[in-house]
Order: sequence, then structure tokens, then C-alpha cells
Amino acid sequence: MTATYTFDVFASVDGYGSYRPPGDWGGYWGKQGPEFVEHRDRLYSDETRMVFGGTTFREFVEMFAASEDWPEIDDSWVGRMRRMPATVVSSTVDPQPDWLDVTVAHGEAVDIVTRLKQESDVPLRSHGSLTLNWALMAAGLVDVVQLTVFPVITGQTGERPVLGGAGDFDLELVDTRTFDGRTVELTYRPSLRTWDASTPTLAP
Repeated sequence: MTATYTFDVFASVDGYGSYRPPGDWGGYWGKQGPEFVEHRDRLYSDETRMVFGGTTFREFVEMFAASEDWPEIDDSWVGRMRRMPATVVSSTVDPQPDWLDVTVAHGEAVDIVTRLKQESDVPLRSHGSLTLNWALMAAGLVDVVQLTVFPVITGQTGERPVLGGAGDFDLELVDTRTFDGRTVELTYRPSLRTWDASTPTLAP
């Protein structure tokens, strides 16, 4: 039986995963609340192996190093994620001493995650790592997309569309939850949509 792989990602209502100056929203776009943080604690309380791309892993390491300047990252779910075993798919990242159990895997992401799904005794979860997860979705390796939507529109300052580089997918809604009366978590089961090049398209 293969391990379940979850792509866990945060976004604004207009689909951006982060923002650039002059935006100064703060962590969680300033919309975190006790129900949301408690839910994240529960999500990260079970045994799980994290999977990251090299860029996202480096960003997490830098964020932890700057924790005194960004108190939100002391949230207990983030600390739990840091203590979980992690596989980093990268040819350039070095293991980090402040991440307790990290394996750097060199090679093709699809091959690495296919092997992990076959060999892992615990579920796999990836937070962020957009480029990595777009490729894994296209290969049919992502079982669950867990999209948390925060109640902001970042039309002027948003960057990194969280699904902007993904393929075309049908999504089966598995679960939906609302936290603190404003933040929505949508859990989907994705299936790749393929198109027949001979099929005519409608004019705009």
C-alpha cells in the first residue's frame, strides 16, 4: 500500500502565495486566529514525512534563523514540522543541523517521490514547494490538495500564484472547513485533465 501524499498550500483569495513590497500584510496575511492555529496543530500532530523542494527548504531555514524578528513562526505546528523527518529534493541543498532529521535526495523529483510513496510507513506532506508539486501533480503522485484560502485580495502586491504553473485538473471536493469565521480550508482530490488537440475550442 502506497503512502498518501498531500500538497498543503496557503493562498490569498486571488490565488497568490506571497506578496511583495509595498505590501506589509504580515504572516498569514494578518488573518490567523485561534481556531486556525489549533487546526494546524492537529494536522501536524501525527507521524508524517515532509517533502520539500530546495528553494522552499532554504526559505524555511532562513525563516527559522530569523525567528526573533518573526514571532509568528513560533506557532507550535511550525515547530512540529521542523522536528518531522524531511526529504528535500535538490541537487544544491546541504543538510541543515537545525533540522533534526533531513535527507537530501538527488535526482528526478517524480522518481524520488514515487519511491517514497512505495517505501514510506507514514503519510507524506509538502508545504509550499510550488514547482515541485506542480510536477508531482502532473505525474499523478499528489493524492490530496489542501488549499487554505485567507480572506484577502492581493491584486497589487501578490506574487507566486500557487497553482499558476500547474496543469489542468478536475478537483473532487473532499472536505471544507472554516476557521475563525474567515479562513477557509478546501481539501480536494485532483485528477489530471487531458485534452484532445483535435477538439475545437470556443471563440471568446
